[in-house]
Parts: sequence; C-alpha cells; structure tokens
Amino acid sequence: MHLNKRYASSLTATLGILFISSTITAQDVVEVGGQGDSCLEDPQCINRIHPDIPMTARAKPGQTILFHTRDAADFLGTVDSQTDVMKEQGDRGFGRVHPMTGPVYIEGSKAGDVVAFTIHKIKPGKHAYTRTGGFAADLMGPGSLTASWRLTSDYAVTDDIPGIKIPNASFPGVVTTMPDRAKLAQMRNREQALAEAGGAVRLPSADDASPAAICGPDGNRRDECLRTIPPREHGGNMDIRYLKTGVTIYLPCYIDGCALAIGDLHYAQGDGEVSGTAIEMSADVWGVAEIIKDGPDLSHGPHYSGASTLLDIPSTKFYAVTGFPVKKAGSVPPRMEYLQSAKVADLENLSNDINLAARNALDGIVDYIIATYGYDRPQAYIIASVAVDLRIGQLVDVPNVGVTAILPLDIFESE
Repeated sequence: MHLNKRYASSLTATLGILFISSTITAQDVVEVGGQGDSCLEDPQCINRIHPDIPMTARAKPGQTILFHTRDAADFLGTVDSQTDVMKEQGDRGFGRVHPMTGPVYIEGSKAGDVVAFTIHKIKPGKHAYTRTGGFAADLMGPGSLTASWRLTSDYAVTDDIPGIKIPNASFPGVVTTMPDRAKLAQMRNREQALAEAGGAVRLPSADDASPAAICGPDGNRRDECLRTIPPREHGGNMDIRYLKTGVTIYLPCYIDGCALAIGDLHYAQGDGEVSGTAIEMSADVWGVAEIIKDGPDLSHGPHYSGASTLLDIPSTKFYAVTGFPVKKAGSVPPRMEYLQSAKVADLENLSNDINLAARNALDGIVDYIIATYGYDRPQAYIIASVAVDLRIGQLVDVPNVGVTAILPLDIFESE
C-alpha cells in the first residue's frame, strides 16, 4: 500500500507510542465502562449501531483509553467484578449480544478523517466460554457443548475438553466507529433486501437494546439501530484474530468525533471462528487513538498493521487438511438454499465456491481430531473454533478453489 508522507508520519507516530506507554500516569488515562451488572445498567455500554447514540466519554489523540469490556453474551461481568467462581451461564437473550464499551469522542476528529487505534495491553478476566453452533453446525452431528474455560495470563484450560492448553492470543472481536445517516440507510436497505430474498441476516430488533432511549422498544430510532452481528464498512464485529496487542486498526470517521467503541473480547480464536464463538471473555483493553487526515481509502472496510510475527500460528508444528468445492449429488449447502438454484442440487462440483471448500476443510480437520485424539464431535468442533485456522490456498484453479484448515499441534498435552 502506498503511503503519502503525511500518512506515513502519522503511522510512525502511532506505532511509536508503544515505546513510551510505560511513562503514562493514571491522570492521563480515560476510563470507559465497568458500571453495573450488565450492559443495560452501564451508561457507557451499548449493543447497537446508530449515529444518534451519544458519545459517553472524550479522549485526546495520543491519550490512553482504558475500556472495561464485557463478554459477548453479557453474563460474566467485567474483569474487576469476577471471582474465582464462574457465574452460572444463563441465557440473557440474543438481544444483548455484543455489548460494546463506549462510544468515545476523539477530540479534533471530523467526518472524513481516519482514526488509528493502537492496542497497548489486554488484561483477560478469570473465566470464559465457547459454545457449539455457527458456520457449519449441520456437520457437527447430534448434541451440543458449552466449554467453560479457566484463564491465566498464559493459557486457557477447560475440564470439558481435557488435555488441551490454548495459549493466550487475546484480541477484541468488535472495534467500531458509527456510520452517518446516509451510510446507515445504505446498510439497512441492502440488508433488508437480502432478508427479503431469503438470505441470512439479522434485522434491527429492539429487544434488550442499549441505549434503550434510542434503540429499545420505546426508542425513537428502534427500527433503525443495526445489530452488531456482521462487520460492515465502519468496522464492528470483524473477529480478526490478528488484532492483538501492538496492532493499529484504521477505521473511518463518518461523523465528527468518530464514536470509537470496543467489545466482544476473545482469549483465543482460530481463523474462521467456526462454531460461532471463540474463547469468549471480558477484558480490560488499553490503547490510544490518533487522527489521520487524508488517510487510506477504507471504502471496502478497515485496515490494520503490525509486526509480521502476529500472523504466525501459536505452535512449533501443525497438521493441515485441504478442502475443495465438491459435494454429493442431490445436496444443497445450507448457506446456498436461499438462492433456490435449480442447478446446485444435481451438481457434484461447484465452480469457485470458497464457502463449500471451507466446509469440506473444516469437516476433514474435525474428523482428524476425533480419530487422532479421541474427542467427540462437539469437543473437536470447539477445538476447531478456538485453534484451527481456515486459510485460502488459491482462488485461480477453476473450478476447485482451495482452503486449508491448519491445526496447531502444541495445544495438545500428549500425542
């Protein structure tokens, strides 16, 4: 990517902050969130996307921001509220999914700017969980599983899948700004059209929405507030495991102040998060925001940068399975049913279908985990979600594009 001098200078300044963070005093830190038992009780917590949501804190460029975040389902509580005993995993309702701490007004930022947020430190809570479901739940077979994890600064372990230790690779699943009204309308309209065509999408819902005055059942924008499930051009639920400590994330400012918010912290995740959840936790996140004028073009989505070592798998050795877009005649992959294609069912080979290739690679690595290590299918599926990377091998060898599923072997305590 070509960087003009102004942008390159801003990037250097942003990354350079990492080396002086140890000199920051408590007075320099803006703390956001952490009040109440849940997001609905916290005036600095939201779970919807809308430009009318008021910003709950202000930070200067370069000033450290401490986000007290909550887990994706909002029942573990913040880090400071957790004890050695994990709370019962009740169901607070899907409307509460993805509590986000913020939004924060970044002083001096204007619509059209880029905000560069650099993560300095992530402190995990004591507990976490992973649930089965997600990308290819039909391949998992009967039964389900929720794994409850115990976290340290180094590893996560669970009695529900004995014999594995998942190394700490903490990152926020959600990093976002707020769209303006025009962008909001564009995103709502295209998602509504997709829903009417039978596609999988979560339309606005007022149930358990926060802030309630804007997005709740009696809110004045209840039919406009976007759910946080998919990422969009403003960022949001990107679930990119490389957004770790030391990474800078570049987000568009659609409105003055940008409205920066963070949530959905993961202790570890494989590329793909195939069961719909990673190792879901609450965490404290420290970072700084800088404003870039004339920054990179983010029209297709956010950018990020950091040390190349963050792209490596957390293991000294691995085993990998390949997948191609082939299937049994008469079957229709679940994610393609809404297209109602008369051709798909009869074919045994779909052209350039990366989704089907990924399903096949995932199915193969789950079978390998079961056969090699003796876990049942739900356990193996969770291992795949928190540790296996689904990576594109190639997109040019028509019709069979390729995906590989990479399993780090050091997570297993014995062969």
